[in-house]
Amino acid sequence: MKSSVPPMHQKPRFADDGRRGEIQPKTEATVKTEQLLEEIREANLTYLMLAQHMIRQDKVEALYRLGISEPVADILQALSPGQILKLAATNMLMCQFRFDDQMVWNLLTSHSKDRAHQSASGVHASILMAGQMAQAA
Repeated sequence: MKSSVPPMHQKPRFADDGRRGEIQPKTEATVKTEQLLEEIREANLTYLMLAQHMIRQDKVEALYRLGISEPVADILQALSPGQILKLAATNMLMCQFRFDDQMVWNLLTSHSKDRAHQSASGVHASILMAGQMAQAA
């Protein structure tokens, strides 16, 4: 059934609670999401600044430690502070884990009282990660 009241005189429709023009309080989930996004932005800014610093100090070592290609390093090195801030403001985490191999995780997280075994595990994990980087290049 059509209303006989002209559209400009009809009451606007709102949420079922009937409140008009009131600011809705933020839910706990919204606050947590906003906090998570802010933490991602902070992590991005820290990561980009660290990456740029590492590249400027020793490019070859930075390529290895960051797991990035030389063209990406060149881009990061040339970024202005304003560009870094703009990139960091994204809601996607810019850094990522370099390995998804369970063996590497087990080697890195093994807790041995034997220092020689612990050192060997770290070296083995480094070799595996370096191999993965070489394959990706």
